Amino acid sequence: MPPTSRDPNNNSLNAIFSALAHSTRRRILLALHQNGGSLTAGDIAGRFNQAWPTTTRHLRILENANLLRQERVGRSRLYRIESDVFYIVRKWIEDIGSQPALNEAEAV
Repeated sequence: MPPTSRDPNNNSLNAIFSALAHSTRRRILLALHQNGGSLTAGDIAGRFNQAWPTTTRHLRILENANLLRQERVGRSRLYRIESDVFYIVRKWIEDIGSQPALNEAEAV
């Protein structure tokens, strides 16, 4: 059954969907995916025509939603997609598509 407002996974879903709502963040994830799942912060910033603080804000939002993780490699920061988190989204979409709510009380 899909997460409801009383479900602890609902907070995760809210953070994920909020992070995915912005086109730049979706483009960052797509760039990472197309490059084997990881890029340095500099590589990511070089792909977007925006100020560095804007890029880091987008990266932080994606990290807070657990869609990305970062690690230090020498003097660089390497960002990687957390592909396991997308399971939550896939599961939610599958559940919504396959299990209609029986009544309003179950839909909340």
